[in-house]
Amino acid sequence: MSTNNNEELNELAASSQSKQSTSTTDDTTTTTTTTTTKPAPQSSTQPKMVAAKPSPTSDTSTTVSSAAAKPSATAPPAKTQPEPPPFEKGLVEQIRSKFGDLVKVVFIKPLRIKILVEPQDIVGVAGFLRDSMGFDHAESVGGTDYPKDNQIEVIYHLGSYTREELAAHILWLTTRTDRDDARLPTLINVYKSVEYHERECYEMLGVYFEGHPRNERFLLPEDWADIPPLRKDFRIKGR
Repeated sequence: MSTNNNEELNELAASSQSKQSTSTTDDTTTTTTTTTTKPAPQSSTQPKMVAAKPSPTSDTSTTVSSAAAKPSATAPPAKTQPEPPPFEKGLVEQIRSKFGDLVKVVFIKPLRIKILVEPQDIVGVAGFLRDSMGFDHAESVGGTDYPKDNQIEVIYHLGSYTREELAAHILWLTTRTDRDDARLPTLINVYKSVEYHERECYEMLGVYFEGHPRNERFLLPEDWADIPPLRKDFRIKGR
């Protein structure tokens, strides 16, 4: 009876150990299975995925294509000088027929003509304009300083009282002189009206008119000691 009891006890003990082992194994298996099925945590050192930016080449290509599509700019047509008015052109032809290359035509415009002559020729040209063409008086005389050319240009504005068709016309008779030794022959014996105008050019630009009876001041003070005030290099003192 005791032997049977011992065997039963041993079987119970073995059965108990087997259950414990199975349970433990099952737990382990379950635990292991559960652990392996969980997603692995993302490493902090793993680089993050960044959305790819569009390549700048595509924009450049679009720009180049756009620019290539634009038509190229064409050069503007060269400006052509308008045909001079017939009446003024006829006046210039009269002057050229008399003096040829001694007279340079600067421009021909409606009611305006500008010619340039050398100082030694100006008296003879002025006499022809008065006696043969009807430009009988000088309305004014002016001057322009050209420091870069080292020259001063004197302009006589000639008009007509005797020829009705010339009443609205002005002929610019011009000549140039050396800026460092500004001397020109006077036209006072051709046009009496230039007396004060030539004096003003003498005073304000420093052009001495040979043969003029009064190359002297009448606008500036007598003690003026500076350069002529209408020359480009004149500066007001204190500025």
